[in-house]
Amino acid sequence: MLDVSARSMAAVPTTHDVSAYTDQAVQMGLHLIGALLVLLVGMWIARRLANFAQGALGRASFDSTLSGFLRNLIYGVLIALLVVTALGVLGVPSAPMVAALGTAGLAIGLALQGSLSNLAWGVLLAVFRPFRVGDYVTAGGVEGTVGSLNLMHTLLILPDNREAIVPNGKIGSDAIVNFNRRGTRRFELKFGIAYRDDTDKVIATITRLIEADKRVLKDPAPGVWIESLAVQTVNLVLRGWTGSGDSWNVQTDLWRAIKQQIDARQISVTAGPQEIALVRGTPSIAPKAG
Repeated sequence: MLDVSARSMAAVPTTHDVSAYTDQAVQMGLHLIGALLVLLVGMWIARRLANFAQGALGRASFDSTLSGFLRNLIYGVLIALLVVTALGVLGVPSAPMVAALGTAGLAIGLALQGSLSNLAWGVLLAVFRPFRVGDYVTAGGVEGTVGSLNLMHTLLILPDNREAIVPNGKIGSDAIVNFNRRGTRRFELKFGIAYRDDTDKVIATITRLIEADKRVLKDPAPGVWIESLAVQTVNLVLRGWTGSGDSWNVQTDLWRAIKQQIDARQISVTAGPQEIALVRGTPSIAPKAG
């Protein structure tokens, strides 16, 4: 009987045990309150910092898409650090969690390697701005007018009004040619005249045509030169500078004016002698090699 009574008394919590349990509960409650405060205050600070960064990027004339992306990226990183900090306040070891996050990030990165490449190049294109919306460019092997640029791809409008969606990774890994970046473009027209024509008079006539067109810039000075002496022709080259938006119209108008002068002054423009060639049993006319 005495043994049973002793065991029963031992099973009843003592005042010291109750006090220890109470202290543990209070400590857990304090840790929980501390973690919640860290989360609430930290989220408020993270939001303010992310919005401040977005505003600073906007004042620096960064692309709105890029500034929005960087704002969300900064906010996401701060929230991840905040969660790890809050769990540390609760007493959860942070090292295993950081390792797990790193492993998950590596797995996601490998799975989305192509998409992340496009995303990275989208950020670089938005930061360094090799072209802007409205520029006529060759990018990723495609030539057209930039319609839009986002973080994953670039929309190019082709000369025949088709749309080409080019991944930013392809654009970043290839040469980019911007026809509008410097504001002016040089054009070049080539044609040949016969040896019997007065070359100086032809050059003077064409020079007057260039000078009469106000769209052709005076500096750098335009001009007409003899490029080469072929078998049957004296080859001339006309070079001049225009604004980027006038280049094609100026070339078209000059070709028309040159053709009118050729007809009016009876200048001979020859394409060289011809010869008969037999291709797969069918006679055809082909330019004769010099």
